[in-house]
Formats: sequence, structure tokens, C-alpha cells
Amino acid sequence: MALGGAHLEVRVVREVHAASGPPFPVYAIGMGNPSPDVPAVGFFGGVHGLERIGAEVVMAYLQHLVMRLRWDRLLHQQLEHMRLVFMPIVNPGGLWAATRGNPNGVDLMRNAPVEALDRVPFLMGGQRLSAGLPWYRGRWGAPMEAESQALCEVVRAELLSRPFSLALDCHSGFGVRDRLWFPFAHTRKPIAHLSELHALKALFQEAHSHHQYIIEPQSAQYLAHGDLWDYLYLEACERQDRLFLPLTLEMGSWIWVKKNPRQLFSRMGMFNPLIDHRQQRVLRRHLSLLDFLSRAACSHHRWVPDHERSAQHRADALAEWY
Repeated sequence: MALGGAHLEVRVVREVHAASGPPFPVYAIGMGNPSPDVPAVGFFGGVHGLERIGAEVVMAYLQHLVMRLRWDRLLHQQLEHMRLVFMPIVNPGGLWAATRGNPNGVDLMRNAPVEALDRVPFLMGGQRLSAGLPWYRGRWGAPMEAESQALCEVVRAELLSRPFSLALDCHSGFGVRDRLWFPFAHTRKPIAHLSELHALKALFQEAHSHHQYIIEPQSAQYLAHGDLWDYLYLEACERQDRLFLPLTLEMGSWIWVKKNPRQLFSRMGMFNPLIDHRQQRVLRRHLSLLDFLSRAACSHHRWVPDHERSAQHRADALAEWY
């Protein structure tokens, strides 16, 4: 933030408190054209405090852009036509304590008022039994946690207010492959903007034909209560003139465990690369994805399918994913 100087708009959305230690700010960092008429991309990390690498991927891309601002004329031109928003550490208290949930023990990705329509995995799909167990949703009827409210506030102000926006939320800890998930998590039914997501996937494959990602709906793996991105996407769908496509990067942390089995004996090692050169490789590995999403949003008029192409994209998506 210091290096970005006047190019960045920095604000503290919330301050959260742990049982001990100082209050932690939840930052939102804006860059580019603030006009509500231009497209936008939001990058989010650190929703789960244990998954430090997600926050580091977002910060690495922010630093990449800040350093380019010194010399890259094309980047300045791009930012005249779009908005970029960063929340690198949504859950600073959980990051400080090295816990999945926030200081209240709540899993922020199970905290939204969305109920799954089909059966969810026991505990993993979200539970209200105890904050001492993982995947705790919070008390029934309680307001969302401060960190969840902060994320929703930024998304509403910076993304849902625009005709086109993308979001990428960076996580780790699922399998041996890197995955890009899109809603829904609460139902196996396809989302309304399936055609646009399939067109975005086709665009990415054309530009990065040897990419390592499995791109799929989250429901292909499991269902869950309280997903924040389902909640915000459903809210965006209430406006017919808004197109909001949220994605989740789920980095396959078992890759790092497979290469270094001793990481099994470390709680942080289950979710993060612990050897320096592997961490650096991860930060490089995903840079092209984040940059692609920025460019795709800026040029969305060139690839979002019209009515004629939309039907074919939807048919192809249903055949591939459902």
C-alpha cells in the first residue's frame, strides 16, 4: 500500500478483535477508474486463517501491479477503463491465530443466510453445534460476522454496482489439483449465467491452452450451507442489468504434502507450502490467471455471448458439467 501511494485508494472497512492481541484492520484497496459504468474485478484472500497462501497470492498480484505502475503505459490505459479491488486478508484475526474460522470460531464461508437445498456432508457442509468444531456457521438467527459483513459491503459497493464484474476468492486445501469453482454450493442446479461462465472458460483455454486448472461448479464436489458467494450472486441476480461472476481458486495443497510428507505434522503445512522455493513457484503459478481475469473483465463486451451464441454455450456447459 505504501509503494502504491496515490494510485491506490485504501480504507479500513472493519476492525476485528481477537480474545488477546491488538485490533486488526480489514483493508479494502481500490485501483483504477471509480466510475460505476466501468467493469470491475475483486480479488479476495485470507477468508480462512489457516490458508495463508491465498492471501499471499492476492498480495503478490497487487505488488505486481504496483511495481508495473511505474513504467507500464498499457497498464495505465487499462485502468482508465476498469476498476480493481483487493481484500487480501478478509479474516486477519484467524490468520493471526492460525485458525480456519475467525476469532469467534465461525467459518466465514459457512456464515451467509443461505440454506442448502440438498443433503450436505456432515460437519463439512456447515454446522451450528459448536464453535469448537470446524465449519461452524454461527448461532441461528445471529447477524453475519463482522468480516463477512465487510466482504459483502465491499462487493456491493465495488462490484454489484457495475454492469459487469468478476470476483476471485483464493483458498487452498482440496486435493492434488488446482480447481476453479463457480456457484452454486447450496444446490446442484445450474446458475443463471452458465453461458457466460462457459464462454469465460473457453476464452481462458484459448489463451492458456496448457493450464492446470479443473474448472467446475462447486456442487460437483460437495454442497454446503452459508456460502458467501452464493449469497452475493443470488443478490446480484435480482438486478437484470447486472452480470456478476464469482469464482473460487481452490489450490491443491496435497501437492505440497505429497512432495514433503513431513508437512502432515504441521497444521499450517496441510494448507500452505512451507519450503521457500515451492511458495515462490505457487505465487508465480497463478499470476497469469489473475491477470487474465483483469483483462477479460476490461474486454467483456468482446466475449460475453449474445443471445444466439448463449444457447450453444449453455448446451455445451450442461453437457460438460451437469
